[in-house]
Amino acid sequence: MAPGITTLAPADTAAAPATGTQPRYTSALASLTVLFFMMGFITCLNDILIPYLKAIFQLSYTQANLINLCFFGAYFVMGIPAGRVVQRLGYKGGMLLGFVVAALGCFLFYPAADARSYPLFLGALFVLATGVVLLQVAGNPYVAVLGPARSAPARLTLTQAFNSLGTTVAPLLGAALILSRLPDLDAARAAEAIDVRAVQVPYLCIGAVLIGISLLLGRMKLPVIHHEEGADDHAGRRAWHYRHLVLGMVGIFAYVGGEVAIGSHIVSYLGLSDVMNLSPKAAGEQIAYYWGGAMVGRFAGAYVLSKVNPGRLLALTAVGAVALLLASMLTRGELAMWTLLAVGLMNSIMFATIFTLAVAGLGRHTSAASGLLNVAIVGGAVVPMLFGLVADAASLRLALLLPVACYVYIMWYGLQGHARRAA
Repeated sequence: MAPGITTLAPADTAAAPATGTQPRYTSALASLTVLFFMMGFITCLNDILIPYLKAIFQLSYTQANLINLCFFGAYFVMGIPAGRVVQRLGYKGGMLLGFVVAALGCFLFYPAADARSYPLFLGALFVLATGVVLLQVAGNPYVAVLGPARSAPARLTLTQAFNSLGTTVAPLLGAALILSRLPDLDAARAAEAIDVRAVQVPYLCIGAVLIGISLLLGRMKLPVIHHEEGADDHAGRRAWHYRHLVLGMVGIFAYVGGEVAIGSHIVSYLGLSDVMNLSPKAAGEQIAYYWGGAMVGRFAGAYVLSKVNPGRLLALTAVGAVALLLASMLTRGELAMWTLLAVGLMNSIMFATIFTLAVAGLGRHTSAASGLLNVAIVGGAVVPMLFGLVADAASLRLALLLPVACYVYIMWYGLQGHARRAA
């Protein structure tokens, strides 16, 4: 058996049948597509919340990015504890708990809206994000090890494509249900005119759907994973002792930071007079192209990654992202808009490829490694905050240099950084 490969058993048996053939886990992978869809849907709604709450509460770019700080900061705070919870409860148990906690966060949006309190919104987002962290920590490595190691990047990219389907649908619904109810700025300045109830019904519905999914998942029999020691899995070593994992954490930090920084400011960027001068609702609808590009790229990538070297493809897409960002910075009008939105296509295979390259060969350390990689998703909090600071001090265009730096690192990781050596 190849190093780091896992053996799996049906939930109601002690071991997999000793037939000598690779079992199929199509039904288990199919059920996980719902999980990835909901994670994408929930996360992408932040791109709608930021311009909405920015206008409602008259926030600066930096203040508005507290939304990303609270949401993605939960990965930093809860990533390692979530890894321990998944080790204790198993992958299925971790996913079930994640759905329930995320639903609780959605329900907390109702009192936050009633109180018209930005801090309460941030608190609700943190709870919601804690549930998503559990789903990420349990779901990503489960997909990565649910089958042959050679096809892990393609397999995780395919399930990530359904994550992108959620991120494509979310801005369309968010623009229609939330941004369409954005008041004019003069009215928003009056305390009595503040109305943030537009978020109550959507998040109550999302919470109800999450509870429903958890009930259905609880009745399903998913394969149970038994990790074997890999060739690199030496006694006394911990997950963070593996160089390719540590550098992969930086890669995840850079990828999520760059992706979120761009997505969170598309509405503001397309509203610039020298870009498209779009209204918030019209600009919000364009976000679907950004995430839709990632969806198309992931469906295509699921096939391509089974044919080409994942590291080289990762580097190639990072180069493409850098070129598109620089083109958007240096142009105006529709060209500036479409080159920025096209970065979503370049993002498509990055998360799954970095993740699977980072956990390759870790065997029994896979759960702990997943927790560490999810801690690195805090990049989605840090980079957008820095992006906001640059945008406030200089301009949105200049702030795009931050994602450029993120993609340059990802290019290096794809070419050299993922090589397996001791840290």
